[in-house]
Amino acid sequence: MDPFPKEGEGAAAGESSRGAAPSSGVVVQVREKKGPLRAAIPYMPFPVAVICLFLNTFVPGLGTFVSAFTVLCGARTDLPDRHKCCVFWLNIAAALIQILTAIVMVGWIMSIFWGMDMVILASKY
Repeated sequence: MDPFPKEGEGAAAGESSRGAAPSSGVVVQVREKKGPLRAAIPYMPFPVAVICLFLNTFVPGLGTFVSAFTVLCGARTDLPDRHKCCVFWLNIAAALIQILTAIVMVGWIMSIFWGMDMVILASKY
């Protein structure tokens, strides 16, 4: 058992193995798994989402706080099995996390990304 094929053997073996395997046509589907906080971001109208992004950019957590009230006004989320009140409190919790960690810049960056996610979801809305 020689680990390296001899001259002439490798080419013939490679050609026969390539021709023997037909393409199977496998379809791969990728689905993003979201955590409860990320899934609680509401699908808002585009202008409201842009305002929330603007607020989150200059006052971390404020846009997320405003978006929590859109859930009570009927905005849908990716958490259909949870009650509106629970989703509202998840958004309030996200806003508080952003406000409290803004001191060390983590909350500010998180707040900006949260606002960008709101705009992306609104563009799909």
